[in-house]
Amino acid sequence: MIFTNPMALYLLPLAILPLLLSVQRQEGYPSLSGFEADRTSQVIALALRIAGTLAMLGLILGIAGLSLRERTIDRFGQGAHIVLLIDRSSSMDDTFAGRPPSGGQESKSAAAKRLLKDFVTERAHDRFGVAAFSTSPIHVLPITDHKKLILGAIDAIDRPGLAFTDVGRGLAMALDMTQEDISQASRAIVLVSDGAAVIARRVQESLRAEFARQPVHLYWLYLRTQGTNGIFEPPPPGVDDIPQVLPERHLNMFLQGLHVPYRAFEAESPEAVKAAITEIGKLEQTPIVYSERVPQYDLSRWAYSLAALGMGVLLAAKFFERSVTPKRGDAHAA
Repeated sequence: MIFTNPMALYLLPLAILPLLLSVQRQEGYPSLSGFEADRTSQVIALALRIAGTLAMLGLILGIAGLSLRERTIDRFGQGAHIVLLIDRSSSMDDTFAGRPPSGGQESKSAAAKRLLKDFVTERAHDRFGVAAFSTSPIHVLPITDHKKLILGAIDAIDRPGLAFTDVGRGLAMALDMTQEDISQASRAIVLVSDGAAVIARRVQESLRAEFARQPVHLYWLYLRTQGTNGIFEPPPPGVDDIPQVLPERHLNMFLQGLHVPYRAFEAESPEAVKAAITEIGKLEQTPIVYSERVPQYDLSRWAYSLAALGMGVLLAAKFFERSVTPKRGDAHAA
């Protein structure tokens, strides 16, 4: 518990004044010896003194800015820590039909953005990081549980992309981001891309070594443009089965050879993308312990409410207060 204006606490001794001084109108009597003790009146008198003390205490604590300190709470849930690795090449700006969007059509990047935001919003216990790649990898957001930051990072993926697809260095960056996460939670990388490029042999060797050192679950959500080659299909006769001709197929084969838990999904429509994301969500349901940061909470409103309640009691007492001595006009009338 903290106080944002602690100097006001010097006023706290004033809160005992209602206990020392009567809050009722004083009237003189020749003698009280003839009266029996009135328990009800004694209880009411004590309650009014306490109400006065609470009113002053509430005002002083409210002025002092009574607050709960920011804290971290450990919680348990089901989920994973996931890095979203998103392709920002210019082909993502086209629709699944391979044309610029027109009318009510969505580009692949817009559909991915919309569905990934739904995925992040629905996953209450997951933490997410965001990376992108085109000509170079881009570290967008480290793994965090700040949903607003994550959604903002995903919002940025439908900006106009660049021409190249350096998926190899993008994967290396995503893997680095999972290694920066020191928790014991399950880790996953979700690659969202509509294509691939040839990964240099040196980068391939580096990726194999890094995935072997710290394996993570790996998913590739392949946003396939209609009419293009699939990643599971063997090449038709007469087509060379080499990375330069069929880069997506060979990227899938390379990822399969990393010896980590891996799934690839081909999606040719927003509905297929949603189904793939739902399946990934079902697979990533490992029990995790996560920390929730609770921000500082202002309690001054409750302190002022306590003061208002105390003052309300005192005002009610004053309203119902009656004198035991007759007023001057009443005496003349008698």
